[in-house]
Amino acid sequence: MNNPSVDPTTLSLADLRELRAQKQAAEDAISYVRRLVQARLDLVSAEQKRRNNGNDRTVSDDLPAILGRHLNSGPARPPRPTVDLSDHPIAIELDELCSNLGAHHIAELNDTELGALSDALQAFEQARSSERRELFGTIDALSAELVRRYRDGEAKVDDLLADE
Repeated sequence: MNNPSVDPTTLSLADLRELRAQKQAAEDAISYVRRLVQARLDLVSAEQKRRNNGNDRTVSDDLPAILGRHLNSGPARPPRPTVDLSDHPIAIELDELCSNLGAHHIAELNDTELGALSDALQAFEQARSSERRELFGTIDALSAELVRRYRDGEAKVDDLLADE
């Protein structure tokens, strides 16, 4: 059931729903980690600007504005229930990447190290974005097949309600 190229029309209704739920859960995790990466990139950018401007502000001075952008920006798709995904493998991968590159102490990094951190975070975010686009395609195909089955009478809404 984990094959993203599976033909949705060949799946049973239960398998179709299960695969869609799995893909949605994977997308939830990727979206969560992308928000973390984007916030970290904003922190790196704030530190780079601080250095370039030579001012006495610290990144922590800008922290409320940086985090606010990510907390207040809504998803392109309807919101899904929020769960703690900090122990998801890609969240752990991000934490390890940040630890290895000194992200927890960006003010102490030299300009080269800060640039390397920024590059690594951008590459990580781009990879997750690509994965997310692929998941959206799969989720959309699975959802379209579910809609088709209900519309054409192959599946009954009463059956869906009985499953809950």
